[in-house]
Amino acid sequence: MKIKYAIVFICIVALVIIEKESNILSRVSDKLIQRQTPQQTPQTPLDYSNTTQKGSLIALKMLLSKLSGPKGNYSNFSEEQEEEELDDLSSYSYSGGRKHILLMATTRTGSSFVGEFFNQHGEKMFYLFEPLWHVERMLTTTAKTNNGTVLVGIYRDVLQGLFLCDFSSLEKFISPPPQDHVTPALFRRESSLSLCEENVCSPVIKDVFERYHCKTRRCGPLNLTLASESCLSKQHHAIKTVRVRQLDTLQPLVEDPRLDIRVIQLVRDPRAILASRMVAFSTKYQTWKAWAQDGQVPEDDEEVKRLKVNCDHLRMSAEVGLSQPRWLRHRYMLVRYEDIARYPMQKAEEMYKFTGIPFSSQAREWILRNTQTTQEASGIYSTQKNSSEQAEKWRFSIPFTLAQVVQRVCGPTMKLFGYRFVDDEKTLTNKSITLLEDKLFY
Repeated sequence: MKIKYAIVFICIVALVIIEKESNILSRVSDKLIQRQTPQQTPQTPLDYSNTTQKGSLIALKMLLSKLSGPKGNYSNFSEEQEEEELDDLSSYSYSGGRKHILLMATTRTGSSFVGEFFNQHGEKMFYLFEPLWHVERMLTTTAKTNNGTVLVGIYRDVLQGLFLCDFSSLEKFISPPPQDHVTPALFRRESSLSLCEENVCSPVIKDVFERYHCKTRRCGPLNLTLASESCLSKQHHAIKTVRVRQLDTLQPLVEDPRLDIRVIQLVRDPRAILASRMVAFSTKYQTWKAWAQDGQVPEDDEEVKRLKVNCDHLRMSAEVGLSQPRWLRHRYMLVRYEDIARYPMQKAEEMYKFTGIPFSSQAREWILRNTQTTQEASGIYSTQKNSSEQAEKWRFSIPFTLAQVVQRVCGPTMKLFGYRFVDDEKTLTNKSITLLEDKLFY
Protein backbone atom coordinates (compact mmCIF):
# COMPACT_ATOMS: atom_id res chain seq x y z
CA MET A 1 0.00 0.00 0.00
CA LYS A 2 2.80 2.42 0.93
CA ILE A 3 4.54 1.66 -2.36
CA LYS A 4 1.38 2.45 -4.34
CA TYR A 5 0.90 5.85 -2.66
CA ALA A 6 4.58 6.60 -3.10
CA ILE A 7 4.23 5.99 -6.84
CA VAL A 8 1.20 8.28 -6.99
CA PHE A 9 3.07 11.03 -5.10
CA ILE A 10 6.09 10.78 -7.40
CA CYS A 11 3.87 10.96 -10.48
CA ILE A 12 2.06 14.05 -9.16
CA VAL A 13 5.37 15.79 -8.52
CA ALA A 14 6.56 14.85 -12.00
CA LEU A 15 3.40 16.25 -13.59
CA VAL A 16 3.78 19.54 -11.70
CA ILE A 17 7.40 19.88 -12.85
CA ILE A 18 6.47 19.08 -16.46
CA GLU A 19 3.66 21.62 -16.40
CA LYS A 20 5.91 24.37 -15.03
CA GLU A 21 8.55 23.65 -17.67
CA SER A 22 5.85 23.66 -20.34
CA ASN A 23 4.64 27.09 -19.22
CA ILE A 24 8.20 28.45 -19.29
CA LEU A 25 8.81 27.04 -22.77
CA SER A 26 5.48 28.43 -23.94
CA ARG A 27 6.38 31.96 -22.78
CA VAL A 28 9.80 31.76 -24.41
CA SER A 29 8.26 30.42 -27.62
CA ASP A 30 5.69 33.23 -27.70
CA LYS A 31 8.45 35.84 -27.38
CA LEU A 32 10.45 34.24 -30.18
CA ILE A 33 7.39 34.09 -32.42
CA GLN A 34 6.62 37.75 -31.77
CA ARG A 35 10.16 38.69 -32.81
CA GLN A 36 10.29 36.49 -35.89
CA THR A 37 6.76 36.74 -37.34
CA PRO A 38 6.44 39.42 -40.05
CA GLN A 39 3.62 41.91 -39.50
CA GLN A 40 1.19 41.11 -42.29
CA THR A 41 -2.29 40.26 -41.14
CA PRO A 42 -3.03 39.54 -37.48
CA GLN A 43 -2.52 35.98 -36.31
CA THR A 44 -4.48 34.05 -33.74
CA PRO A 45 -2.43 33.78 -30.53
CA LEU A 46 -1.82 30.30 -29.24
CA ASP A 47 -2.89 29.55 -25.68
CA TYR A 48 -1.11 26.44 -24.52
CA SER A 49 -1.76 26.80 -20.81
CA ASN A 50 -5.40 25.72 -20.80
CA THR A 51 -4.75 22.57 -22.79
CA THR A 52 -1.64 21.69 -20.80
CA GLN A 53 -3.53 21.87 -17.52
CA LYS A 54 -6.43 19.78 -18.83
CA GLY A 55 -4.04 17.29 -20.35
CA SER A 56 -2.21 16.94 -17.05
CA LEU A 57 -5.45 16.38 -15.17
CA ILE A 58 -6.56 13.69 -17.60
CA ALA A 59 -3.18 11.99 -17.45
CA LEU A 60 -3.37 12.01 -13.64
CA LYS A 61 -6.92 10.68 -13.78
CA MET A 62 -5.80 7.80 -15.99
CA LEU A 63 -2.93 7.02 -13.62
CA LEU A 64 -5.09 7.05 -10.50
CA SER A 65 -7.70 4.88 -12.21
CA LYS A 66 -5.05 2.29 -12.95
CA LEU A 67 -3.67 2.36 -9.42
CA SER A 68 -6.92 2.49 -7.46
CA GLY A 69 -8.44 -0.86 -8.38
CA PRO A 70 -9.64 -3.10 -5.53
CA LYS A 71 -6.96 -5.20 -3.86
CA GLY A 72 -4.25 -3.66 -5.97
CA ASN A 73 -5.71 -5.00 -9.22
CA TYR A 74 -4.26 -2.60 -11.82
CA SER A 75 -5.94 -4.27 -14.80
CA ASN A 76 -9.39 -2.75 -14.20
CA PHE A 77 -8.62 0.19 -16.50
CA SER A 78 -9.75 -1.33 -19.80
CA GLU A 79 -8.44 -0.48 -23.25
CA GLU A 80 -11.85 0.99 -24.09
CA GLN A 81 -11.70 3.36 -21.10
CA GLU A 82 -8.17 4.37 -21.99
CA GLU A 83 -9.22 5.10 -25.56
CA GLU A 84 -12.10 7.26 -24.31
CA GLU A 85 -9.74 9.24 -22.11
CA LEU A 86 -7.37 9.76 -25.02
CA ASP A 87 -10.29 10.95 -27.13
CA ASP A 88 -11.18 13.43 -24.39
CA LEU A 89 -7.60 14.65 -24.34
CA SER A 90 -7.48 15.05 -28.12
CA SER A 91 -10.77 16.95 -28.13
CA TYR A 92 -9.29 19.84 -26.15
CA SER A 93 -8.19 22.69 -28.38
CA TYR A 94 -6.52 26.05 -28.04
CA SER A 95 -9.51 27.84 -29.58
CA GLY A 96 -10.96 29.06 -26.28
CA GLY A 97 -14.56 28.03 -27.04
CA ARG A 98 -14.41 29.28 -30.62
CA LYS A 99 -16.00 26.95 -33.18
CA HIS A 100 -14.80 26.53 -36.76
CA ILE A 101 -17.44 25.24 -39.17
CA LEU A 102 -16.57 23.89 -42.60
CA LEU A 103 -19.57 23.45 -44.88
CA MET A 104 -18.35 20.94 -47.45
CA ALA A 105 -20.44 20.37 -50.57
CA THR A 106 -20.48 20.11 -54.35
CA THR A 107 -22.09 22.55 -56.77
CA ARG A 108 -25.90 22.59 -56.98
CA THR A 109 -26.46 20.97 -53.60
CA GLY A 110 -27.96 24.02 -51.91
CA SER A 111 -24.72 25.00 -50.19
CA SER A 112 -25.24 28.75 -50.72
CA PHE A 113 -28.66 28.46 -49.09
CA VAL A 114 -27.34 26.43 -46.15
CA GLY A 115 -24.35 28.74 -45.82
CA GLU A 116 -26.78 31.55 -45.08
CA PHE A 117 -27.92 29.67 -41.97
CA PHE A 118 -24.53 30.62 -40.51
CA ASN A 119 -23.96 33.88 -42.37
CA GLN A 120 -27.17 35.21 -40.82
CA HIS A 121 -26.23 34.10 -37.29
CA GLY A 122 -25.37 37.60 -36.16
CA GLU A 123 -22.44 39.66 -34.95
CA LYS A 124 -20.60 36.72 -33.34
CA MET A 125 -20.12 34.83 -36.63
CA PHE A 126 -17.44 35.41 -39.27
CA TYR A 127 -18.54 33.75 -42.51
CA LEU A 128 -16.64 33.35 -45.78
CA PHE A 129 -18.21 32.32 -49.08
CA GLU A 130 -16.03 30.19 -51.39
CA PRO A 131 -12.60 31.69 -50.67
CA LEU A 132 -10.97 28.71 -52.42
CA TRP A 133 -12.38 29.98 -55.72
CA HIS A 134 -9.25 32.11 -56.05
CA VAL A 135 -6.95 29.14 -55.47
CA GLU A 136 -8.72 26.94 -58.01
CA ARG A 137 -8.86 29.71 -60.60
CA MET A 138 -5.14 30.38 -60.42
CA LEU A 139 -3.76 26.87 -60.02
CA THR A 140 -5.92 24.95 -62.48
CA THR A 141 -4.55 27.15 -65.25
CA THR A 142 -0.99 26.23 -64.26
CA ALA A 143 0.11 22.89 -65.71
CA LYS A 144 2.67 22.34 -62.96
CA THR A 145 0.10 22.45 -60.18
CA ASN A 146 -2.87 21.05 -62.05
CA ASN A 147 -3.10 17.80 -60.12
CA GLY A 148 -5.30 16.75 -57.25
CA THR A 149 -2.55 16.02 -54.73
CA VAL A 150 -1.04 19.49 -54.95
CA LEU A 151 -4.41 21.22 -54.94
CA VAL A 152 -5.79 19.49 -51.84
CA GLY A 153 -2.70 20.40 -49.84
CA ILE A 154 -2.96 24.05 -50.84
CA TYR A 155 -6.71 24.11 -50.20
CA ARG A 156 -6.10 22.73 -46.72
CA ASP A 157 -3.36 25.26 -45.93
CA VAL A 158 -5.47 28.20 -47.09
CA LEU A 159 -8.45 27.00 -45.05
CA GLN A 160 -6.21 26.65 -42.01
CA GLY A 161 -4.95 30.21 -42.40
CA LEU A 162 -8.45 31.61 -42.85
CA PHE A 163 -9.81 29.79 -39.82
CA LEU A 164 -6.95 31.41 -37.88
CA CYS A 165 -7.89 34.80 -39.38
CA ASP A 166 -4.69 34.97 -41.43
CA PHE A 167 -5.53 36.17 -44.94
CA SER A 168 -1.93 36.18 -46.18
CA SER A 169 -2.21 32.63 -47.54
CA LEU A 170 -5.25 33.64 -49.61
CA GLU A 171 -3.67 36.89 -50.82
CA LYS A 172 -1.15 34.93 -52.90
CA PHE A 173 -3.97 33.65 -55.11
CA ILE A 174 -6.02 36.82 -55.58
CA SER A 175 -5.63 38.34 -59.02
CA PRO A 176 -4.69 41.09 -59.51
CA PRO A 177 -2.49 40.95 -56.39
CA PRO A 178 -3.70 43.08 -53.47
CA GLN A 179 -1.84 46.33 -52.86
CA ASP A 180 -0.96 46.86 -49.19
CA HIS A 181 -3.49 44.11 -48.35
CA VAL A 182 -6.29 45.95 -50.17
CA THR A 183 -8.22 44.32 -53.03
CA PRO A 184 -11.34 45.03 -55.09
CA ALA A 185 -11.26 41.47 -56.48
CA LEU A 186 -12.39 39.16 -53.66
CA PHE A 187 -14.88 36.66 -55.06
CA ARG A 188 -18.45 37.16 -53.83
CA ARG A 189 -17.50 39.56 -51.05
CA GLU A 190 -21.11 40.67 -50.79
CA SER A 191 -22.12 37.12 -49.79
CA SER A 192 -20.34 37.55 -46.47
CA LEU A 193 -22.04 39.92 -44.05
CA SER A 194 -18.82 40.02 -42.02
CA LEU A 195 -16.89 41.58 -44.91
CA CYS A 196 -19.44 44.36 -45.29
CA GLU A 197 -19.71 45.44 -41.67
CA GLU A 198 -18.93 49.02 -40.74
CA ASN A 199 -15.56 48.22 -39.14
CA VAL A 200 -14.41 46.52 -42.37
CA CYS A 201 -15.91 49.09 -44.71
CA SER A 202 -13.09 51.30 -46.01
CA PRO A 203 -13.64 54.60 -47.86
CA VAL A 204 -14.73 54.46 -51.48
CA ILE A 205 -11.90 55.01 -53.96
CA LYS A 206 -12.79 56.87 -57.13
CA ASP A 207 -12.50 54.93 -60.41
CA VAL A 208 -11.86 51.60 -58.62
CA PHE A 209 -14.39 49.01 -59.75
CA GLU A 210 -15.36 46.19 -57.38
CA ARG A 211 -17.47 43.56 -59.10
CA TYR A 212 -18.66 41.86 -55.91
CA HIS A 213 -19.24 45.02 -53.91
CA CYS A 214 -21.23 45.17 -50.69
CA LYS A 215 -24.97 45.61 -51.01
CA THR A 216 -25.74 46.59 -47.41
CA ARG A 217 -23.54 49.72 -47.42
CA ARG A 218 -21.28 51.64 -49.79
CA CYS A 219 -17.71 50.48 -49.22
CA GLY A 220 -14.38 50.80 -50.94
CA PRO A 221 -12.09 47.87 -51.86
CA LEU A 222 -11.69 45.23 -49.17
CA ASN A 223 -8.91 45.87 -46.67
CA LEU A 224 -7.78 42.37 -45.70
CA THR A 225 -6.08 43.64 -42.55
CA LEU A 226 -9.40 45.02 -41.34
CA ALA A 227 -11.06 41.75 -42.35
CA SER A 228 -8.51 39.83 -40.30
CA GLU A 229 -9.09 42.04 -37.27
CA SER A 230 -12.84 41.57 -37.60
CA CYS A 231 -12.34 37.82 -37.86
CA LEU A 232 -10.30 37.77 -34.65
CA SER A 233 -13.05 39.67 -32.85
CA LYS A 234 -15.71 37.09 -33.74
CA GLN A 235 -16.52 34.14 -31.52
CA HIS A 236 -17.14 31.65 -34.34
CA HIS A 237 -15.92 31.15 -37.90
CA ALA A 238 -17.63 29.40 -40.82
CA ILE A 239 -16.44 28.71 -44.36
CA LYS A 240 -18.48 27.34 -47.24
CA THR A 241 -16.67 25.52 -50.06
CA VAL A 242 -17.50 23.25 -52.99
CA ARG A 243 -13.84 22.69 -53.84
CA VAL A 244 -12.78 20.10 -51.27
CA ARG A 245 -13.52 16.73 -52.84
CA GLN A 246 -12.22 14.21 -50.30
CA LEU A 247 -12.82 14.39 -46.58
CA ASP A 248 -9.75 12.39 -45.58
CA THR A 249 -7.47 15.10 -46.97
CA LEU A 250 -8.69 17.38 -44.17
CA GLN A 251 -7.33 15.24 -41.34
CA PRO A 252 -4.33 17.54 -40.58
CA LEU A 253 -6.71 20.52 -40.49
CA VAL A 254 -9.17 18.82 -38.14
CA GLU A 255 -6.34 17.67 -35.88
CA ASP A 256 -4.83 21.16 -35.58
CA PRO A 257 -5.04 21.84 -31.81
CA ARG A 258 -5.59 25.56 -32.42
CA LEU A 259 -8.91 24.83 -34.11
CA ASP A 260 -12.19 23.24 -33.07
CA ILE A 261 -13.42 22.05 -36.46
CA ARG A 262 -16.92 20.81 -37.23
CA VAL A 263 -17.45 19.45 -40.76
CA ILE A 264 -20.95 19.47 -42.24
CA GLN A 265 -21.12 17.56 -45.52
CA LEU A 266 -24.07 18.46 -47.70
CA VAL A 267 -25.26 15.87 -50.25
CA ARG A 268 -28.03 15.66 -52.82
CA ASP A 269 -29.54 13.10 -55.20
CA PRO A 270 -27.00 12.81 -58.08
CA ARG A 271 -29.86 12.85 -60.59
CA ALA A 272 -31.03 16.17 -59.18
CA ILE A 273 -27.50 17.57 -59.27
CA LEU A 274 -27.15 16.72 -62.96
CA ALA A 275 -30.55 18.22 -63.78
CA SER A 276 -29.67 21.42 -61.92
CA ARG A 277 -26.23 21.74 -63.50
CA MET A 278 -27.69 21.34 -66.99
CA VAL A 279 -29.67 24.52 -66.30
CA ALA A 280 -27.12 26.51 -64.28
CA PHE A 281 -24.07 25.61 -66.40
CA SER A 282 -25.83 25.22 -69.71
CA THR A 283 -22.82 25.71 -72.00
CA LYS A 284 -20.76 23.11 -70.13
CA TYR A 285 -23.48 20.49 -70.42
CA GLN A 286 -24.21 20.62 -74.13
CA THR A 287 -23.13 16.99 -74.50
CA TRP A 288 -25.68 15.85 -71.93
CA LYS A 289 -28.38 17.91 -73.64
CA ALA A 290 -27.56 16.26 -76.95
CA TRP A 291 -27.79 12.83 -75.33
CA ALA A 292 -31.15 13.77 -73.85
CA GLN A 293 -32.48 14.48 -77.34
CA ASP A 294 -30.89 11.46 -79.01
CA GLY A 295 -31.75 9.02 -76.26
CA GLN A 296 -28.31 7.43 -76.61
CA VAL A 297 -25.57 7.81 -73.99
CA PRO A 298 -22.13 6.26 -74.64
CA GLU A 299 -21.11 5.03 -71.20
CA ASP A 300 -17.40 5.09 -72.06
CA ASP A 301 -17.56 8.83 -72.73
CA GLU A 302 -15.35 11.07 -70.59
CA GLU A 303 -18.39 12.99 -69.31
CA VAL A 304 -19.91 9.80 -67.91
CA LYS A 305 -16.58 8.76 -66.40
CA ARG A 306 -16.28 12.16 -64.75
CA LEU A 307 -19.74 11.76 -63.27
CA LYS A 308 -18.75 8.39 -61.82
CA VAL A 309 -15.55 9.79 -60.30
CA ASN A 310 -17.48 12.62 -58.67
CA CYS A 311 -20.05 10.22 -57.23
CA ASP A 312 -17.33 7.90 -55.96
CA HIS A 313 -15.48 10.75 -54.23
CA LEU A 314 -18.72 11.88 -52.62
CA ARG A 315 -19.50 8.39 -51.38
CA MET A 316 -15.99 7.69 -50.11
CA SER A 317 -15.90 10.96 -48.19
CA ALA A 318 -19.25 10.18 -46.58
CA GLU A 319 -18.10 6.67 -45.70
CA VAL A 320 -15.06 8.12 -43.95
CA GLY A 321 -17.19 10.58 -42.02
CA LEU A 322 -19.91 8.11 -41.08
CA SER A 323 -17.33 5.57 -39.87
CA GLN A 324 -16.31 8.15 -37.24
CA PRO A 325 -12.54 7.62 -37.09
CA ARG A 326 -10.94 9.04 -33.96
CA TRP A 327 -9.87 12.27 -35.67
CA LEU A 328 -13.46 12.92 -36.80
CA ARG A 329 -15.34 11.66 -33.76
CA HIS A 330 -18.13 14.12 -32.88
CA ARG A 331 -16.82 16.43 -35.63
CA TYR A 332 -18.71 15.22 -38.71
CA MET A 333 -22.32 15.57 -39.79
CA LEU A 334 -23.96 14.52 -43.05
CA VAL A 335 -27.10 16.34 -44.20
CA ARG A 336 -29.21 15.70 -47.29
CA TYR A 337 -30.38 18.70 -49.28
CA GLU A 338 -33.82 17.13 -49.62
CA ASP A 339 -34.27 16.99 -45.84
CA ILE A 340 -33.27 20.64 -45.54
CA ALA A 341 -35.71 21.58 -48.30
CA ARG A 342 -38.57 19.80 -46.52
CA TYR A 343 -37.70 20.74 -42.94
CA PRO A 344 -35.41 23.79 -43.07
CA MET A 345 -35.94 24.98 -39.50
CA GLN A 346 -35.57 21.53 -37.96
CA LYS A 347 -32.39 20.79 -39.91
CA ALA A 348 -30.93 24.20 -39.10
CA GLU A 349 -31.54 23.52 -35.41
CA GLU A 350 -29.81 20.15 -35.73
CA MET A 351 -26.80 21.72 -37.43
CA TYR A 352 -26.47 24.40 -34.79
CA LYS A 353 -26.77 21.80 -32.03
CA PHE A 354 -24.05 19.76 -33.72
CA THR A 355 -21.70 22.74 -33.87
CA GLY A 356 -22.35 23.70 -30.26
CA ILE A 357 -23.41 27.22 -31.25
CA PRO A 358 -26.72 28.73 -30.05
CA PHE A 359 -29.34 28.99 -32.80
CA SER A 360 -29.81 32.75 -33.03
CA SER A 361 -33.10 34.56 -33.54
CA GLN A 362 -31.60 36.32 -36.59
CA ALA A 363 -30.94 32.99 -38.29
CA ARG A 364 -34.43 31.75 -37.45
CA GLU A 365 -36.04 34.86 -38.90
CA TRP A 366 -33.97 34.62 -42.08
CA ILE A 367 -35.02 31.01 -42.61
CA LEU A 368 -38.69 31.88 -42.14
CA ARG A 369 -38.43 34.75 -44.62
CA ASN A 370 -36.51 32.81 -47.25
CA THR A 371 -38.16 29.40 -47.35
CA GLN A 372 -41.56 30.64 -48.45
CA THR A 373 -41.08 32.86 -51.47
CA THR A 374 -42.52 33.48 -54.91
CA GLN A 375 -41.35 31.81 -58.10
CA GLU A 376 -40.09 35.17 -59.42
CA ALA A 377 -37.69 35.58 -56.49
CA SER A 378 -36.39 32.02 -56.68
CA GLY A 379 -33.65 32.25 -59.30
CA ILE A 380 -30.88 29.80 -60.17
CA TYR A 381 -28.39 31.28 -57.71
CA SER A 382 -30.90 32.76 -55.29
CA THR A 383 -30.86 31.91 -51.61
CA GLN A 384 -34.60 32.58 -51.51
CA LYS A 385 -36.41 29.30 -52.10
CA ASN A 386 -39.88 27.90 -51.68
CA SER A 387 -38.05 25.02 -50.09
CA SER A 388 -40.83 22.44 -50.08
CA GLU A 389 -41.12 22.74 -53.88
CA GLN A 390 -37.39 22.48 -54.51
CA ALA A 391 -36.78 18.97 -53.23
CA GLU A 392 -38.21 17.09 -56.22
CA LYS A 393 -38.55 19.78 -58.87
CA TRP A 394 -35.77 18.14 -60.89
CA ARG A 395 -37.93 15.09 -61.62
CA PHE A 396 -39.81 17.02 -64.30
CA SER A 397 -36.74 18.43 -66.07
CA ILE A 398 -34.39 15.46 -66.48
CA PRO A 399 -35.13 12.90 -69.22
CA PHE A 400 -35.56 9.33 -68.00
CA THR A 401 -32.64 8.27 -70.22
CA LEU A 402 -30.23 10.47 -68.27
CA ALA A 403 -31.72 9.40 -64.94
CA GLN A 404 -30.93 5.80 -65.90
CA VAL A 405 -27.31 6.70 -66.65
CA VAL A 406 -26.90 8.37 -63.27
CA GLN A 407 -28.43 5.37 -61.52
CA ARG A 408 -25.98 3.03 -63.23
CA VAL A 409 -22.79 4.95 -62.51
CA CYS A 410 -23.80 6.44 -59.14
CA GLY A 411 -25.75 3.48 -57.76
CA PRO A 412 -23.63 2.84 -54.63
CA THR A 413 -23.69 6.54 -53.76
CA MET A 414 -27.47 6.72 -54.13
CA LYS A 415 -27.95 3.65 -51.95
CA LEU A 416 -25.73 5.05 -49.20
CA PHE A 417 -27.67 8.30 -49.06
CA GLY A 418 -31.11 6.69 -49.34
CA TYR A 419 -32.21 7.71 -52.84
CA ARG A 420 -34.62 5.31 -54.54
CA PHE A 421 -34.21 4.14 -58.12
CA VAL A 422 -36.89 4.51 -60.81
CA ASP A 423 -37.61 1.93 -63.49
CA ASP A 424 -39.67 4.02 -65.88
CA GLU A 425 -40.53 7.60 -66.78
CA LYS A 426 -43.99 7.37 -65.24
CA THR A 427 -42.52 6.66 -61.82
CA LEU A 428 -39.96 9.42 -62.27
CA THR A 429 -42.63 12.09 -62.75
CA ASN A 430 -45.17 10.74 -60.25
CA LYS A 431 -44.99 13.13 -57.29
CA SER A 432 -47.06 10.80 -55.12
CA ILE A 433 -44.13 8.35 -55.14
CA THR A 434 -41.26 9.59 -53.04
CA LEU A 435 -37.71 8.83 -54.14
CA LEU A 436 -36.32 9.56 -50.70
CA GLU A 437 -35.94 6.94 -48.00
CA ASP A 438 -36.30 7.94 -44.37
CA LYS A 439 -32.75 7.65 -43.15
CA LEU A 440 -30.72 8.94 -40.23
CA PHE A 441 -26.99 9.61 -40.48
CA TYR A 442 -25.16 9.39 -37.17
